[in-house]
Amino acid sequence: MINRYPFSIKILFAAAIITGCFLFIGCENDTKKIKAWTEDKTMTEEGTGIVSYLSDGGVMKAKLTSPYMYRVLTDTIFLEFPDSLHIDFYDSTGKIETRLDADYGKYFESLNKAYLRGNVIVINIKGDTLLTPELWWDQSTALFYSDSVAQYHTSDKHITGGKGLQATQDLSSIIFKEPTGTVLVNDSLYQQ
Repeated sequence: MINRYPFSIKILFAAAIITGCFLFIGCENDTKKIKAWTEDKTMTEEGTGIVSYLSDGGVMKAKLTSPYMYRVLTDTIFLEFPDSLHIDFYDSTGKIETRLDADYGKYFESLNKAYLRGNVIVINIKGDTLLTPELWWDQSTALFYSDSVAQYHTSDKHITGGKGLQATQDLSSIIFKEPTGTVLVNDSLYQQ
């Protein structure tokens, strides 16, 4: 009988086994290396002496200053201000309408919202003052809101919102949840 194949099946089988052994030995499944390659990584940028401007359509909306900032690059990118921040909010004419100070702030870029906490103070140009331990600011709607106790003081009003509030950025309109306090009322309102 004539062998049509130059190599015998035994030689091919032996070569396949030897090649498989080299491939098996060459593959290394170090779990530490695999975990390092596949785990989520968080990148952080840092800055000091921060001065940041927010404008919309060429109109200045706000100026933020802070001694220190982190910009954390995760699935939701955020800016963190761990050592206090100050924000000046501007009206449509470019004049400051409201000032805000807080011990800590965190701004979520994709949501256009900021979380502020620790001695949060908001003061408008008339001197009306809002005090609260924590506050959210929605950049898109220009609203402040909170579920924490909040105090609001003007020359003739002292109001505490037991369950928080919602307020316009210039403090011209405030809705309190469970308010208590004193409000001076003009006597002419009671005369008929």
